[in-house]
Amino acid sequence: MMTDPLALMPALPEVLMAFLGMGLLMVGVFRKGDTAPYVCRAVLVGLALVAALVVSQPGWREPMLAFGGLFINDGFARFAKLLTLAGAAATLLLALGWLQREKDLRFEFPILVVFATLGMMIMISAHDLMTLYLGVELQSLALYVIAAYQRDNTRSTEAGVKYFVLGALASGLLLYGMTLVYGFAGTTNFDGLAEVAKAGPASMGVVIGLVFIIAGLAFKVSAVPFHMWTPDVYEGAPTPVTAFFAVAPKVAALALFARVLMDPFGAYVADWQRILVLIALLSMGLGSFAAIAQTNIKRMMAYSSIGHVGFALVGLAAGTTEGIRGLLIYLGIYVVMNVGTFALIVSMRRQGQMVESINDLKGLARTQPLNALAMSLFMFSMAGIPPLAGFFGKFYVFMAAINSGLYTLAILGVLASVVGAFYYLRIVKLMYFDEVVEPLDVITGVVPRSMILGGATAMLLFFLVPNILLAGAQRAAEVLTGVEAIDMRGLAAGSVSGLGGR
Repeated sequence: MMTDPLALMPALPEVLMAFLGMGLLMVGVFRKGDTAPYVCRAVLVGLALVAALVVSQPGWREPMLAFGGLFINDGFARFAKLLTLAGAAATLLLALGWLQREKDLRFEFPILVVFATLGMMIMISAHDLMTLYLGVELQSLALYVIAAYQRDNTRSTEAGVKYFVLGALASGLLLYGMTLVYGFAGTTNFDGLAEVAKAGPASMGVVIGLVFIIAGLAFKVSAVPFHMWTPDVYEGAPTPVTAFFAVAPKVAALALFARVLMDPFGAYVADWQRILVLIALLSMGLGSFAAIAQTNIKRMMAYSSIGHVGFALVGLAAGTTEGIRGLLIYLGIYVVMNVGTFALIVSMRRQGQMVESINDLKGLARTQPLNALAMSLFMFSMAGIPPLAGFFGKFYVFMAAINSGLYTLAILGVLASVVGAFYYLRIVKLMYFDEVVEPLDVITGVVPRSMILGGATAMLLFFLVPNILLAGAQRAAEVLTGVEAIDMRGLAAGSVSGLGGR
């Protein structure tokens, strides 16, 4: 492992993001006139440059440390960062058209997205509990403000306050757990904690501290029983902000979850695995059953997000390279599904007003057949119906659980997926079999059509070219766990042809 405390090269993407945010903040403050569209486009270009820099950095398999071992750049971090940057850029594109139409676009919005994304990237590359907390708080502070972005909207300000109060509680739990771990282990560095874990059985203080850390991180991914903020914040926040919450922070927090458990505390897998199994079961169950009664599509997507987090945690609960690979595959598919779904939600209006009721989608196939088809593909994929991409996401995490002996978790997860399919298929039924109450407005220019059609096509044809995602997820998982557990030969072919054999 290369270590150079003074070198900034491993953290160059983060440094560029920090300069981008601070530079555009100065432009927005001191430049006269409406700078918001200019700042938005500059941020999109900046995110693309940062993503290119992440891809071009050398040594996917050889981790590089910076800042005295506080920061790590490896293949796992780069994979997760690319997903996070893609989610942030896509949701910012949604926000640009929507906020312009609402006449509420201000230069602060894209800058807050930049700083939130910077916090997520720091979270993903955290190699010390101090760096972890720095990244979490940088992300959280920006997200609190974004949730309450529409200051004149009561629901938006209420969402921001709820998120802030509960987020502060979660940060306190996280910090208290870190304090306990440091007090009993004597270090906050991940390498040092890993050495302590390998030296002998975990002390009670470290285990209790780890439980508090898991509780704090579970809040960040909105896993049960720390999910209480999610439905209200999703419903109250502006729709593009809800899309952002549903995508980029989830990827970063789950990647951080995986790094914390598999890197410094990997030797304690027997201790934290039971906690994760319980959290995953509760999240899948609540997400599947609670969404059935929802009539607001944003609240339904909130409970859907809770359920998807549960499915993703199934892979992490396996505690193996195969499980981490399944988690990363799931996240990659999850980003596309959610961005596409929220793009359709953002583009739907009736008499100039936002459409949020599920019943407003009745008869959409008769008035807007292309949108109805795209929404159907996203709903079928979220339900896990083959051969769409969502099926493969669930397949890989469930197979990882089975191969780790977590049979009950896998069986109950499949049953939860069947229950969850009801509310996804209900939307398809409303669009194709119910009569039109009042046609939706035909809106153009708010959302790029390529985003919707490209996402729907990716969901439909993923099984033909899965190797791009599977191979990248495999390499990233091997870097994190240090184990080459799965033969890469014929990975793409076997992923499809092997379904019948299994």
